[in-house]
Amino acid sequence: MKKLHLSLVTAAACLFTSTLSAEDAKPKRQLKNNMMVVTNTTPGSVDNLSDMFKEGVFYGRLRMNSFKWDWKNDDNGDNYAFGIGGNFAYKTASFMGLSAYANLYYTDSPFESLRMSPDSIGTVKAGKDTFSRYNVKNSENYSMAVLAEANVEYKLGKSKVVAGRQIFESFLTKSNDTKMIPNTFEGFVLETKELPDTTVRGAYFTAQKLRDHTEFHDVITFKDGAGDSWGNNDDSAIHKGLSHANFTAKGKDTSHELIVVDARNTSIEGLQVDVTYGLVPDVLSSITGEVNYQIDLGSGYSLTPGIRYMHQMDNGGGEVGGASLSGNVNAANAAASGYKTGDSLDASLAMARLVLKKGPMKAQVGYSQVGDEADIVAPWRGFPTGGYTRAMAQYNWRANTKTTAAEVNYDFGKAGLVPGFSALARVALQDFDEAKQGTGGVQADSNILHMDFRQNVTPDLYAKIRVGLVDAKDRVDGTNKDSYNEYRFELNYLF
Repeated sequence: MKKLHLSLVTAAACLFTSTLSAEDAKPKRQLKNNMMVVTNTTPGSVDNLSDMFKEGVFYGRLRMNSFKWDWKNDDNGDNYAFGIGGNFAYKTASFMGLSAYANLYYTDSPFESLRMSPDSIGTVKAGKDTFSRYNVKNSENYSMAVLAEANVEYKLGKSKVVAGRQIFESFLTKSNDTKMIPNTFEGFVLETKELPDTTVRGAYFTAQKLRDHTEFHDVITFKDGAGDSWGNNDDSAIHKGLSHANFTAKGKDTSHELIVVDARNTSIEGLQVDVTYGLVPDVLSSITGEVNYQIDLGSGYSLTPGIRYMHQMDNGGGEVGGASLSGNVNAANAAASGYKTGDSLDASLAMARLVLKKGPMKAQVGYSQVGDEADIVAPWRGFPTGGYTRAMAQYNWRANTKTTAAEVNYDFGKAGLVPGFSALARVALQDFDEAKQGTGGVQADSNILHMDFRQNVTPDLYAKIRVGLVDAKDRVDGTNKDSYNEYRFELNYLF
């Protein structure tokens, strides 16, 4: 591992001292800071079926991700991971409003010295999405190949419908494409912009494919019929009480749908209003409102206060899985576990932030507080506190959790200092409820320093180093299970 660390540092140093080629024209595709792809070159419209395919556009991406997770408590076992691969996509031109899109992804961990052995694969943390734990455990296969996106789209005026496997970026659902393969969904999405300054979308998903899966699975059921923890929805934020066995024991269906309806309005200058409704029938639902208002301070400065409130409603899931994401809290042990009600998923989450911008600089302070009710259920990679108080690899939406965060993001390229280079530093102070540490499985209070260093080496080649330093208190049993240092290095090449 020492050789790996030296090689990564050397590679990073070379990349960070490279000069970004100056080009006036935008590249075919670009990566945002959160690693989401922005497509600048898209197929046009044609007047016959043959040209629909002839005039299509191919896209490609090569990527590499390396991870090192260093626990403060050596008993937890340090872990590491490495993945290399990419994806190849094709989008047809539009014929009479109809088009199609497919994206095939592949990743592998080919070097034995850079991956954990099959018997310790469950200890891998951040790097687990470079392979499938299910496949490694059952066949010792460290590679993944999956057609994660495959859909048809029909546009009519300012409306469109997309059917099939797709990425859907919303408050509740995200691609979270920071590893090797994105989080995608299977179903239908309808979007319309017919109303002035308003976008309305409705999504109906019958299945989800998490980043470390090769097959689509249920949107909320934990474990499969055989009791395999990695055989269904095993997201880090999954509610473990909403398991295949528990649904079956209650005489309920183990197949579920996820419905998301959201709207955004920008009718008033500087004001953006977002509303999202989410529903897993017979399990739970939620409604979230968010308001951001940009104020011009003059001299190039702007200040944007924002607030977000989420209300989660129990539709039967609390009776099945209990109030805690751990799955170990019920009506009988609720008080001893630190929960007021053990068999309800009614919950709330409130947060606020202030964002100051000027040119290449963005600074932000934020605060979030979860009601002292149930935990927030959101295993679809759309982190509820994201953009406000969430730090890398943190899940601060457990009941009665309070988080204060501050961050600074500076684009040295836009400032004319270092071409293509930008950096982010974020501090988050997390105050968890110690009474919920036992049966509830809540972690200890912690202070996090999260840093990102990004370099556009060329318009198509991106390098990124991420560092997370977590200093946590001991848990009530006297052990330190939550302090660690995390290091990530990634390369992306788009073509």
